Amino acid sequence: MIYYWLHIVYVFLGSRLFWSKLPVDAVLTRKRRVSIFDCEAFRLMANSKYFYYMDLIRFELLFRSPLYGQTVGKRIFPVLASQKIIYKSPLKIWSRFEITLHLEGWDEKWAYHRQVFTQEGKICAVGFTKVGFWKDKKIQSMTSIIAKCGASQAPRAPNDSIQNIYFNDHSFLDGAI
Repeated sequence: MIYYWLHIVYVFLGSRLFWSKLPVDAVLTRKRRVSIFDCEAFRLMANSKYFYYMDLIRFELLFRSPLYGQTVGKRIFPVLASQKIIYKSPLKIWSRFEITLHLEGWDEKWAYHRQVFTQEGKICAVGFTKVGFWKDKKIQSMTSIIAKCGASQAPRAPNDSIQNIYFNDHSFLDGAI
C-alpha cells in the first residue's frame, strides 16, 4: 500500500510541477515496465496490478487537466463506480508495456474510460471504468463538470457497446448477500 501512495504522490507532484497540462478529453499514453513488485509467483503481472496502473493513469489525467481545479479543488471527489477488464495475453516480468487512456464519453452522472495495455503493438488487455464525482453524499453532474473543464468535444454519450458493459450493474448488488 505504501508503494501505491508513493506512486500517487509522484504522479501528483509531476503533474502539478513538471508535466504539461492536458485537456480533460486528452488521449494519454504512458510507458511502463513490469517490476518484481507487480508479479505473482509465475513471473507474470498480477491481475490486481492492471487495476493499479489504470488508477495511476486516471489520476494523472485528473491532476494534469482542469478537472482537478473543477473537482478536488472544490471538495468534489472522484469515485469509481465500476471497472471491468478483459485479458488477452500476459505481461511478463521486466517487459515494457504501454497503457493508453481514452475518454469514451459521458452522461449526466458518469464518465466512461477505455484503458488499453499494449506490448510491441499488440493488445494484451483492455480495461473499462465508470467514474463520477461525489459531494455532499450525492453524485454530481458530469455534463456540468466536463463543460466547465473546457472539453474540446461536444457532450457525447458513450457508444452502445460501452453502455452495455455496465447495463444493470446494480442489479447484482440486490441479490449479492
